[in-house]
Amino acid sequence: MALMIRGDSKFGQRMPRQTGSTIHYMPNKLYIGNLSFGTTEQDLREAFASAGTVTDAVVITDKMTGRSRGFGFVTMTTDDEAQEAIRKFNGQQFDGRSITVNEARPKEGGAPSGPRRGGGDHRRDDRRPRY
Repeated sequence: MALMIRGDSKFGQRMPRQTGSTIHYMPNKLYIGNLSFGTTEQDLREAFASAGTVTDAVVITDKMTGRSRGFGFVTMTTDDEAQEAIRKFNGQQFDGRSITVNEARPKEGGAPSGPRRGGGDHRRDDRRPRY
């Protein structure tokens, strides 16, 4: 197992951290929203290659159905290429839909994914008197 240095992801890229109220963006990684459900990772790679070298492209799918969730991510080699892709594609038609392209942000906390563990009734019955 490889040793991971704080701030490194398992993919070897430095992942920004949120400190205080400052959100650090991931400048080479782009969020692509409002994708057609038929858009593939290969479609993203081919289109975004016109703005520079694409190192990764992924369409996010539903775990249960395998169907596209309508968004994805594209990682470009440099910040300049990423900015060019934003200028070129944000608000443009792609597979029949007007897509949103901007810098990806780290996933915010929230409800944990996956099934909830444990059992029992987690509600407290305040109507019952305590002795």
